[in-house]
Amino acid sequence: MATKVLSMVLAGGEGKRLDPLTRDRAKPAVHFGGRYRIIDFVLSNLINSGFFHIKILTQYKSESLNTHLSRAWHLSNVLGHYIETVPAQMRTGPDWYKGSADAIYQNLNLITDEDPDHVVVFGSDHIYRMDVQQMVDLHQQSDADCTIAAIPVPISEAHQFGICKVDESGRLVEFLEKPKNPPPMPGRPDMALASMGNYLFKAPVLVREVLRDAALPDSAHDFGKSIISEMYRTSKVMVYDFAKNMVPGQGERERGYWRDVGTIEALYAANMDLVSIDPVFSLYNDKWPLHTMQYDAPPAKFVFSDKEGGRVGFATDSLISEGCIISGGHIHRTVLGPKVRINSYADVSESILFEGVQIGRHARIRRAIIDKNVVIPPHTEIGYDLEADRKRFPVSETGIVVIPKGMQLT
Repeated sequence: MATKVLSMVLAGGEGKRLDPLTRDRAKPAVHFGGRYRIIDFVLSNLINSGFFHIKILTQYKSESLNTHLSRAWHLSNVLGHYIETVPAQMRTGPDWYKGSADAIYQNLNLITDEDPDHVVVFGSDHIYRMDVQQMVDLHQQSDADCTIAAIPVPISEAHQFGICKVDESGRLVEFLEKPKNPPPMPGRPDMALASMGNYLFKAPVLVREVLRDAALPDSAHDFGKSIISEMYRTSKVMVYDFAKNMVPGQGERERGYWRDVGTIEALYAANMDLVSIDPVFSLYNDKWPLHTMQYDAPPAKFVFSDKEGGRVGFATDSLISEGCIISGGHIHRTVLGPKVRINSYADVSESILFEGVQIGRHARIRRAIIDKNVVIPPHTEIGYDLEADRKRFPVSETGIVVIPKGMQLT
């Protein structure tokens, strides 16, 4: 009999560090790479890996996320496949989710109703490709109670993560949350194994652990801090090295690519990765496609070729989504979401423009993230005088100007 796996995706994150992009939407619903949402990456990984029973646990400002999921993600009910959103329901008391472990505890009915052999518990706010079946194979072959996905990181950066200390077999022997002196990987003294926040449990073990944690009033109710940090002492917890994961169509350079896009700087940098001539992470892998909503929009259009008058619509080293019109303006190293319009003589560089943004004539935009449907008036300059920009807009520590959704510029 085939092993039955239930996938539970944690998508209730508030994403405070992505403010103002998360003022009106949950973190997993933030736009990425022009036409995607962040949650599309974990869902694509699960579907491409052959896992078709997926529950998405939502909470914070979930309307935008729910709309995207209902319009973009449809599986075959005839085959018993589904992707279903589960809002926070306060089934166990008058509280919202107190942490990732509490989110599972408050939805234990989903596990008892489905009666799976194993439960995948994945986050929804990272950019990566992963064949999840390879992690399941390790989990079953080692007869683990729990398996954690971890990525090798330089030992100098390991203090930022939850670090897994393992023995030669890959079994977890200690879990340390942001340690000052992180333990190295076996055989690699310059690297440490950082938890990716992706877990695989035997179903009865998961139920047992979240029930145990729920009874502790002082617990953080978090998988890393509360479940894994104690569970390895009494149960068999294995660590899956994500750097060994390989998906079809993936180049060797991309193996192990994983980005936490939880800050404005990280989100910006990951988008800029995509416009490189030979990006480490490629969107163009037909053997492991990234699924998302299909827009009823015409192809991108570039108009005006008045070279003498300087009115030429063109783009260099950029990603252009469907429905965009580059009307006599220029963009460089820029990501355009659907239905963006760049008007004549405008110049946009090193920026990310979400769906429906309009850039007025003669505007100059540099190192900016502009949220959905914002209209930039003609002759506006953003990113050239950060002192002036800070008086009007949020500006990150590294000088990335963020224009919030719905902001009216004059």
